[in-house]
Amino acid sequence: MKTKNIPPDIKSKSINDAKSEIIDILERLEKDSANLEGSKQDYERLLLLNDHVDNLFKEKLRDIHSIGKKK
Repeated sequence: MKTKNIPPDIKSKSINDAKSEIIDILERLEKDSANLEGSKQDYERLLLLNDHVDNLFKEKLRDIHSIGKKK
């Protein structure tokens, strides 16, 4: 998923904030009482959060590589 598809409220999250929300969503999804529509929305948000965290890690990796090349 491209960065432009990630909503601003997710883009502004740090890795730790995104991780906390991911954990909250996973806990809700694991409950038996979760409704189908809510679960679908949670799952879609979970995918967006995952993409955001993945993008953040890719940025950090690029930064690390660029620092290594400068030395």
